[in-house]
Amino acid sequence: MLKGLLSVLLVLGTLTSTMGKPEKTTVKKEKRVPQTLSRGWGDQLIWAQTYEEALFWSRSRNKPLMVIFHLEDCPHSLAMKKAFAEDKEIQKLADEEFIVLNLMYETTDKHLSPDGQYVPRIILVDPSMTVRADITGRYSNRMYAYEPNDIKLLLSNMQRALKFLKTEL
Repeated sequence: MLKGLLSVLLVLGTLTSTMGKPEKTTVKKEKRVPQTLSRGWGDQLIWAQTYEEALFWSRSRNKPLMVIFHLEDCPHSLAMKKAFAEDKEIQKLADEEFIVLNLMYETTDKHLSPDGQYVPRIILVDPSMTVRADITGRYSNRMYAYEPNDIKLLLSNMQRALKFLKTEL
């Protein structure tokens, strides 16, 4: 009986001594959970769910909106998605300075298809909800189309959108 009591006291003593020790705390860098809304365009970016939500965020945070139209099984969309997701400069700029939305369907806003409905298509919208029709890609027949080799042009256009934001608004 005495041995049993001593065993229980020993176990309780061990448990309380380990529970009383402060846990080691390590400072962790903020790590974002990948979003399914990214659809592979940049898992660490914060993506808006809807066009309406994106417009609200753009206006309230005074950041331009980048709307990416694409299709899941389109080879041109897949190639552009890969280039966009792998470009560190674009990812950083999109993360820090833009509201981003990618859509696999057309919106009811006809301003987002000024020259037709094709994919991939990237439209920039300023916080005043004005589509930047003056910021286009290199094609005259598909003004908002970008290809993987146009990634530097897209980066330049994103920087132009920010410059216009500071000078026009």
